[in-house]
Amino acid sequence: MQTGQGRCLRFNFPGGMMQCKILIVDDDPAARYGLKRALAALGCEIAEAEDGEAALAAVAQGNPDLLICDIQMPKMDGLTLVKRLADQGDALPVIVITAYGSERVAVEAMKAGAYDYLSKPYDVDELRCLVENVLETVRLRRENETLRNEIRQQSGFGLLIGRSRAMEKVYDLIGKVAMTDAGVLIGGESGTGKELVARAIHEQSGRKARPFVAVNAAALPTELIESELFGHERGAFTGATARRQGKFELADGGALFLDEIGDMHIETQAKLLRVLEEKQFERLGGSETVTVDVRIISATNKDLPVEIAEGRFREDLFYRLKVVDIFLPPLRDRREDIPLLVQHFLARFNDQHGKAMTDVPPDVMKMLMVYAWPGNIRELMHAVERAVIFSDGSELSRDLLPQAVRGVESVDSAESVWRDGVFFQDAKQEVVQSFEVAFIRSALEYYKGNISRTAPAIGMKRQALQQKLKEHGIDPGIYR
Repeated sequence: MQTGQGRCLRFNFPGGMMQCKILIVDDDPAARYGLKRALAALGCEIAEAEDGEAALAAVAQGNPDLLICDIQMPKMDGLTLVKRLADQGDALPVIVITAYGSERVAVEAMKAGAYDYLSKPYDVDELRCLVENVLETVRLRRENETLRNEIRQQSGFGLLIGRSRAMEKVYDLIGKVAMTDAGVLIGGESGTGKELVARAIHEQSGRKARPFVAVNAAALPTELIESELFGHERGAFTGATARRQGKFELADGGALFLDEIGDMHIETQAKLLRVLEEKQFERLGGSETVTVDVRIISATNKDLPVEIAEGRFREDLFYRLKVVDIFLPPLRDRREDIPLLVQHFLARFNDQHGKAMTDVPPDVMKMLMVYAWPGNIRELMHAVERAVIFSDGSELSRDLLPQAVRGVESVDSAESVWRDGVFFQDAKQEVVQSFEVAFIRSALEYYKGNISRTAPAIGMKRQALQQKLKEHGIDPGIYR
């Protein structure tokens, strides 16, 4: 979705332009033709109905994304149609069109469940802008339903992959905080999956039936972020041809994910803090007070205490956001999860690109596990997708890997051993764990994943080795 001052929302579904369907209801064929022509540029499928009764039948058969109807119609007028749809429990958004001076009827329609209204004669650009804003709401609703369906098909915490001790700690925190309304601040390097954690928290919460709305604070210019968050009224600035709901309103009752919060301008931080404290705000250019109930989940790859010390981030906002903090470890600190991630991405991209790559030789898996992955899970995902795209068979050969991965033979020996703020015992434990993982993996590779042969060879009982495999998230099957 692209936004900009003087432009309306552009709606996109994963994989391309949103396939939208609009139903126009009006007893006047000329009026229906005018609306259809005005909306043709949006590329939506457009159906027509001549009155309210025909509209109800069309809704039952065609499942439109948006209904635009005139108020004055024979048989069943627009107000009655809106009420009938509401009584049926239909969440279909409706825009009503009224004659000049009939705003009172339009307000009644909105109270009955209509999304918004336009007065005749309407401006075509205003109509298109309003329709695009409605369809953005529809997109978010569908996106959240798709997410819920995906997560229902997964186990544990849905799209989060990993059985390492580090990830188990993350799962534990998600489980403890999800059913509360506490603010959560997710930290970690870029590419570690912070938005997936935010979505997992929402899907485990009591708000899961309501929207999850994400905003990337770093992706929007300062002059647009307030309109994006709080919305604006018609005429608030040049090009604002219609009222637009902000992300806070779209997330009402659900969760708002503020990604890269550390990049938000200091002035916007002050306004955000006020909204978090009062749960109220006014749209840009408006005087109406909007009250919302939104859970805030935020994320950053920056060290916010350092940003506070240097005057780039508000300390009071920091503590408001950080009721609970969750740190996502970089992939290099959870290397034992790499085989699981590789298999997950192979299955995903095989299906997406029509390929059948299933085999990962031990030497190739070793390369994947030794490489430092500075881009974290995102970099690994792109590497696997590239390999799948260029593959001609079922095996992930080393020549399909990026040059940076192929050029690594051992863990970076130049990496500093001592790290500020890490106690000796903790550092020692990390070294011991790294040794255990490397030692066991080498033995499993030698004995081709046979636990019965590996255990006595390294002086362990079979049950003890199995416990270690479980503890470190090692799958012996990848060595067979």
